[in-house]
Amino acid sequence: MIPVKRFPVAVFSFLLPSILSLVTFLVTVAGQDCAFAATPAPLQENIDSLLAKGEYERALEQLEKTYNLFPLDPVVKGNLAITYGLLGGRQLERKQFDEAAVSFDRARALEPDNPEYHLGRGIALYGGKHYDDARFSLEQARLFGGDTVTVLFFLGKVCYDTGNLDGALDYWRKGLAVDPDNAELTRLVAKTVREAAVEGRMGKESSSRFDISYDVKTESRLADDILDILETAYSRVGSDFDYYPDARIPVIVYTKQDFRATTAGPDWSGGIYDGKIRLPIGGIREVSPQLKAVLHHEYTHVVVRELTKGNCPTWLNEGLAQVEEQKEADIPLDAVTKAAQQGTLLPMTTLEAPFLSLGAKDARLAYQQSYAMTKQLIAVYGWHKVKEILVNLGQRMSFGEAVTKAMKDYGIGNDEVLQGLLEYLKKDYGSG
Repeated sequence: MIPVKRFPVAVFSFLLPSILSLVTFLVTVAGQDCAFAATPAPLQENIDSLLAKGEYERALEQLEKTYNLFPLDPVVKGNLAITYGLLGGRQLERKQFDEAAVSFDRARALEPDNPEYHLGRGIALYGGKHYDDARFSLEQARLFGGDTVTVLFFLGKVCYDTGNLDGALDYWRKGLAVDPDNAELTRLVAKTVREAAVEGRMGKESSSRFDISYDVKTESRLADDILDILETAYSRVGSDFDYYPDARIPVIVYTKQDFRATTAGPDWSGGIYDGKIRLPIGGIREVSPQLKAVLHHEYTHVVVRELTKGNCPTWLNEGLAQVEEQKEADIPLDAVTKAAQQGTLLPMTTLEAPFLSLGAKDARLAYQQSYAMTKQLIAVYGWHKVKEILVNLGQRMSFGEAVTKAMKDYGIGNDEVLQGLLEYLKKDYGSG
C-alpha cells in the first residue's frame, strides 16, 4: 500500500446569527485520526493543500472521487463527512443557512450517528426559520450526543421564536443545570420569565401568516383588524421588495406599561421588531391611520432583516420602514430641515448604529434624516438597486461593498452614493 500523508484533526468554528446575541458555537471533530488510506500520494497532497487554503468545494470534488472508488473505507467516508462539515461551518458563519443545512445533511448521511452534524443542520435550519425541521435535527443531536448546552440553547430558541415560552424556559433551565454560570442562558431565562408573565394572560388569534397575542383590554375585533392590516402590508411591502417571507410572524400587542417592562424600550418608541413585532398599543379601540402606518413600518423590518440577515445599517433599515409607513401617514420633516439649515445633520456613524440609545430629540432627527436619505436613494436608483444592496448585505458584505457591487453598472461606488445623498439633504432641506 502506498504510504500517505495525514491531515490534522479538523477543528472548525463559526459565528451564529446576530439574533443569537453573544453565543458562539464551536464544533470539534475529535478522536478521528484522519488518513486517506487508499488515496494516491499526489492526490492526497492536493487535497491537503486545498483544505489548508479553505477551498472546501474543490477538496470535496477530489474526496467524492475517492469515496466513489472506496465507498466502504470508513476513513475515506469520515474524511468526506468532515469536509462537508467544514463547508457547512463556513456557510453558517456567512449566514448561508439553506446551503449550510445541505452541507451538514450530506455529512450526516455519511455518519448518521455523529451528533455534531445533526446539530449543525439544526442550527442552519433554525437560522433559515425552518422551525419544524430544525427541531427534529436538534432532537437527533440530543439523542446521539446528550443534553449539551448548545443543543438545549437552540431547542429553546425554536420554542421561543414560535411562541412556546414555557418550552423555551424548560430547555434553557436544563441548559443552566449543565452550565450554571452560562451568562447568556441566565439572561434569556430572566427575559422570558418577564415576557411569560405578561403574555400568559393575553388573548391569541391567527391569520394566514401572522400570530397575534394581545392584552386582555384589547378587543378581539381590533386584533382581527390588526391581522388584516398586516396581511395587506405583507402584499404591499412584498411587492416593493419583491420578497415574501415564508415563516409565520409573531405579533404582540402590549399596554405601554407592559411594553416598557418587557422590552426596556424608550418612551418614544412606537414599536420594536426583534424577531417578533412588539407594539405598545394595548387599550385602544379602533385602528387609526397612525396605527396602520406603524404596522407597515414594523412589518418592513421583518422583510429587511430577512433579506440582509440582520446586516443592515440602522439608517437604511429605518429609512425603508418609514418609506412604507409614509404610504399610510405623513412623515414630518421639521427636524431634518432645521438641521440641514443649521449645519447640524447627524454623522453617518450615528446613523449606522441603533437609535434606541438616543434621546428623543436626536432620535427624531435620526429617523427623519434616514427617511429623507432613503427616499432619495430609491428615487435616484430605483427599488431594484435597493434590493440588490440588501441582498448583498445578506451575503455578509460591508455596506460599502454592497453598494459598490450594486452600482457597478453605474460606474460609481459607495462614497459617491453617500456623498450624493448628503448633498441632496443640504440642498433640498437646507435652502429654505
